[in-house]
Amino acid sequence: MKATKVHRAVIINWTLVCLLSVNLVWTTLCLGGYRPETMLVTSLLTVLTLMVHLISRVWSEVEARLHPVGWIFVPFLIYAAANVIWVTPVPWLGWHDWMLWANLFVTFWVVLNGVNLISAQKDLLLVIGCLALVATVLAAYQHFVEPEWMMLGRLQSLQFLSRSSGPFGIPNSLAAFFILITPAIWVLAVRRTATALQRVFFGYLGICCVFSLLLTVSRGGWAALALALMIWPLFAMRRSWWVRLSAVVGVGSVIVLVGMLLFTLSPIVRDRYHAMINESGEWTRPVMWRGAWELFRSNPATGSGAGSYNILFEKHRPVLYQMEPQWAHNDYLNTLSDYGVVGFVFSFGAVASVVLIGLRRRRISQSPPGKHQAMDEPLFWQAIAVGMLAFAAQLFVDFHFKIPALGMLFAILSALLVQRVWPIGLHNISAPNKVQRPVVILAVLGLGWGGIAGIYPFYRSESLRYSARQALDTLWQHEISEDIYRATLISADVSLRRATKINVKNAQAWADLSLVNALWGHLEPKNAAKFGQEAAEYASRALAISEVVPEFWIRRSVGNDMQGNWLDAGGDMIKAMLLAPANSSVWFYQGFHLSLKRSTMPQALAALDYCLRLDPGNFTAQRLCQQLALDSKALNP
Repeated sequence: MKATKVHRAVIINWTLVCLLSVNLVWTTLCLGGYRPETMLVTSLLTVLTLMVHLISRVWSEVEARLHPVGWIFVPFLIYAAANVIWVTPVPWLGWHDWMLWANLFVTFWVVLNGVNLISAQKDLLLVIGCLALVATVLAAYQHFVEPEWMMLGRLQSLQFLSRSSGPFGIPNSLAAFFILITPAIWVLAVRRTATALQRVFFGYLGICCVFSLLLTVSRGGWAALALALMIWPLFAMRRSWWVRLSAVVGVGSVIVLVGMLLFTLSPIVRDRYHAMINESGEWTRPVMWRGAWELFRSNPATGSGAGSYNILFEKHRPVLYQMEPQWAHNDYLNTLSDYGVVGFVFSFGAVASVVLIGLRRRRISQSPPGKHQAMDEPLFWQAIAVGMLAFAAQLFVDFHFKIPALGMLFAILSALLVQRVWPIGLHNISAPNKVQRPVVILAVLGLGWGGIAGIYPFYRSESLRYSARQALDTLWQHEISEDIYRATLISADVSLRRATKINVKNAQAWADLSLVNALWGHLEPKNAAKFGQEAAEYASRALAISEVVPEFWIRRSVGNDMQGNWLDAGGDMIKAMLLAPANSSVWFYQGFHLSLKRSTMPQALAALDYCLRLDPGNFTAQRLCQQLALDSKALNP
């Protein structure tokens, strides 16, 4: 009987490791999980993993004690869900943000409470090591063979052509991946008890990690790892403070020498350094940070709402900044902005409490000597902690918790580290009580229903919308007379109608469908009024869900203009301008609206002039200015 229970425990651990590994590899190799079609699979795999974990607690006939640290983050998930329901003005974005956090915390919970055999943990870490090798190959291919290449058939942005992002979308994400695991890999290579084969394998893997980290040319990643390595001796060494400080100075000196060597040998590093000097440091991030801070000051307790930063930033956009931030490029500030002090305490405050507990319980638990002894050396887990410290430091300048693959990797390593620092015992042999079994069954059924009725329609709708909008955004490159213009509109129209049918609460899908009808009006001028009416109706559906998005008001304004409702369109444009007073696109549409009447032509030209002052590269505004100039010349020869 006892042997059967042990056998079941092995099967459960192996099953969970397989699910976690498939999810991590899939998500990482699909641009880190950024795209909605990837998040659909990632989220469903996470739900399936949690369902298997819950079922195993009954099927194994072993009532394992749940680790108390796992409960620390439950209040934040509850609070974040309440924030989405009652606070955020953009609920469809809020639920996406909630699911990012849920994916992170569920992964942490399952590894902490379900992957408790040393052999299973070793296999999970081995998968991460193999993933690091794959990421190195992709980063090298991108750097030396095809700089524009990216996963999923996409092309790299011009600003990143000299830097490698590997399987991720941006180089800083790849840097975060490697700073998490590089210290631990090097410890495995240089530890005293390592065999010759282990030294060769882990040494080669460590070189790959450092090489890939260099290819990212991530100043924030390098600085974060350097800081963590310098702090390491202060806590790892049990010597006098003078010896520890001397070690810190020594590590810092080595880092400075390496930096000087890179500056001398690498033109890319020199270019990044000179760009930083010429721009007087980082200028774009402080703009985004100030916007996040202003949003937090406006709503200090509960924040401006989950997922609302990118939309509400428009009120605080400086005149000379026209990029779309999407996130604050500082996860701590972003959380304060979206969730307020309450959410920050429940999330990062909970993390801080776990760290403090870990510092008080710094003794790493030891397993019996055997073939898994290497994983249980205290120095290895100290290296894991150093990688996590570097990751946490880089969060001050990036948004890694918004990248699902990085969140999952951080959660896995965190859970394994907590198990070592705070062991609670593997099993308490006893049959599940009469209450536990029905509770688990109800929880599994609820998760299955949530995946089918909640996650699937949410991300399926968004994936259809996302692909359609990307295609629409390329139409400015083509003339209306080209066949590709009509074909793109037909395809986008079908996809967006499906998206709104699958999820009627996807406000952005309704707004994009309004855009499609506006473009149909340009393609078929005789039916412009009919298309304009549909465009206004779809935009109104979006506005019924949220009135804080400037684009939604613009979409309805265009629909009203197409019907000849000039005054109604002007009212909608005023709402858009109040929400985004320094956005060049808003001023373009204001110029377009005013250009429809000869009496307001001077105001139209003034609006377009201001649009081009905000964004001199706005090609559409340039073309409209030229067209208005030609029309004015024809009317006044």
